[in-house]
Amino acid sequence: WTQAALIFFLMFTGFEVHGSYKFFGYENAVVYHRYAAWAFLTLIVFAIFWHLVTGEIKQYYPTKKNLMAQVNYYLTGIFKNAPHPTKKTILSKLNPLQRLTYLGLKIIIFPIMVFSGILYLYYRIPTGGAVQTLDVGRLDWIAYLHTAGAFLLVAFVIVHLYLITTGHTIFTNLKAMITGYEEMEEEEAEEAVEEIVKTVAEEVVDNES
Repeated sequence: WTQAALIFFLMFTGFEVHGSYKFFGYENAVVYHRYAAWAFLTLIVFAIFWHLVTGEIKQYYPTKKNLMAQVNYYLTGIFKNAPHPTKKTILSKLNPLQRLTYLGLKIIIFPIMVFSGILYLYYRIPTGGAVQTLDVGRLDWIAYLHTAGAFLLVAFVIVHLYLITTGHTIFTNLKAMITGYEEMEEEEAEEAVEEIVKTVAEEVVDNES
């Protein structure tokens, strides 16, 4: 939720800096955008650390299994009450399309925004009584890159908001996001329990060996 709040705030202040509208005022928007950007970068660092030490990074490993079936489900199947092609489990929370989307977000969009944002911030650096300029040529390509990344992020948010409504009911996924718990069908629950038991048994065998 902190990540989502920062993304929305960065979008709001960023487009004001871009000149799309006036709310905080240009100078304030620049300052707020900078502070939010550093907060977001700090959050990214902690998120990467958490994903690595907990092993949750494996949730984003791409797979081709059921990929096209998932695409067809979102394009047409969902409107025909077709069964979901990918069963969500405790150890595998994302379907193949979600894995690719989130992976793209983390290795393409976020790096673009961070890289171009830092270049934009430190293109000119005060050093004592002088100003040192980074050797990046003109600023326009940095601005275009940052803006392109921003529009990709907006597209991701729009798609994400749509996918929130694709649960058993319109608000099922939103409720799970708020409470931290997701309701499962009886068959899904049984499979989840079997999965946990199997995983624990494998860990016990590994530890004994």
